Amino acid sequence: MSRRSGQVGRIEKKGNSYRVRFRLDVPGVATRVYKSVFIAPVSGPGSLTKPELERRAKELVIESGANAEATLRDYEAVTLSPTFKQQAERWLEAIQVRKRKPVKPHTVATWKSSLARLNEQIGDAPLSSVNNVLVRDHVVAKMASDDFSPKTISNDVGLVKMVVASVINEDGEPVYPVKWNSDFMDMPDIGDQRKPVFTEKEVTSIIAKADGEFAVLCALLAGTGLRVGEALALQVEDIGDQVVRVSKTLWNGKLQTPKTKNAYRDVDLHSSLTVVVAAFIDTRKTGFLFASPTRHISNTLRHSLHPILKSLGREVCGFHAFRRFRNTYLRKKRVPDGLIQFWMGHAAGSMTDNYDRVREDVEFRRFTAEQVGLGFTPPEARKPVAPSAPQVNPSTVTVSA
Repeated sequence: MSRRSGQVGRIEKKGNSYRVRFRLDVPGVATRVYKSVFIAPVSGPGSLTKPELERRAKELVIESGANAEATLRDYEAVTLSPTFKQQAERWLEAIQVRKRKPVKPHTVATWKSSLARLNEQIGDAPLSSVNNVLVRDHVVAKMASDDFSPKTISNDVGLVKMVVASVINEDGEPVYPVKWNSDFMDMPDIGDQRKPVFTEKEVTSIIAKADGEFAVLCALLAGTGLRVGEALALQVEDIGDQVVRVSKTLWNGKLQTPKTKNAYRDVDLHSSLTVVVAAFIDTRKTGFLFASPTRHISNTLRHSLHPILKSLGREVCGFHAFRRFRNTYLRKKRVPDGLIQFWMGHAAGSMTDNYDRVREDVEFRRFTAEQVGLGFTPPEARKPVAPSAPQVNPSTVTVSA
């Protein structure tokens, strides 16, 4: 940010007084305004000599902050402030291409939806005005009146904070620092969130009602804890000797890098699940494990999992319930935390976890996977029927970072 050149002001005589005239940056006003400040009477008590007038004039200019960099920052922060919508668009574009931790397309899509909602409320507001009062009155209160869940309100306010904090100066400091106050904004308390998980009996029933490829997919999810995108991204080459190698994920029909660096992992399989997967692969040497890698997960839920859950009299939910089932099952079987974290693709939770090298002990991993079992009855091992959708050559699918 450029510094204003120093002003000494111009002394002028007005009536029976001397005044100093100078220019001042005023937040919200596009051009600098003139300010005239009384110095001393021309004559009589309080009058000053010429050197005294000049010295006092300089003091008054300095006291006004006309030459201060802080005054210029305040002026530019308000007058040149982008709107919330403008900065949100810039920020959303930047976080996808940055070198350090670029945001995944799935997260970007979710944030775009939230920002569209926020832009209706505060999109035209200058970013410099986005503070606790504005967020309380135009985001929290509005969303609460529209019956949004506490978690959704919290997520949207978190987005507002990230957009505001994304504007930094040449020193890497925030241009619009805000000390956020959740109590003042009347943020709702987030209670126990709905986190559905399948029981061992339910997993067995779901697999029994599932057909062909979908039965194998459900068994793989419940027996490994893979995220559904990771399972749908698997290729035949990723299936090894009683192990599944995770190096990609699938979202909206496109291959992506995994969610985090911890998601790159080898997940050991129980022998009964290995037999099911091997029979499903049959003689294939390449290609995606499942027939239709361009599918949308939401369609698979709607047409495959949800009808089964409804037939079982169970509330519908997503594929993540299989992942929670596996994590819970492994804990009940007292599998070491370090190994659970490795198989689930989670980050270490403490320094002790960082020292844990159990994930490198392949023999122990395989032994443990075999000992703990699956907790459900896997589908019958059989050769796959002709796929309902043509196989896609993985080499033709774009992999995004």
